[in-house]
Amino acid sequence: MENKERYYLALSENKGRFNELDLGETLGFEEEVTMNLIAQLISEHKIEYYENGRCNYRTMKGFRGKNRKVYLY
Repeated sequence: MENKERYYLALSENKGRFNELDLGETLGFEEEVTMNLIAQLISEHKIEYYENGRCNYRTMKGFRGKNRKVYLY
């Protein structure tokens, strides 16, 4: 889903400057769509609730996305 990836990247670059709903609005999403994207990202453990300036969410530390390597010993 490209909307989810766009929102995730925008949230990671946001660094607490914009409210999560305002950030979605700047990307052209309605409030319901933004809240659904946030719920999906939380369930995938990509973001977490954290009061960070104006925004209440931040990306999870240590998450590297699709390029994450798994080492088996």
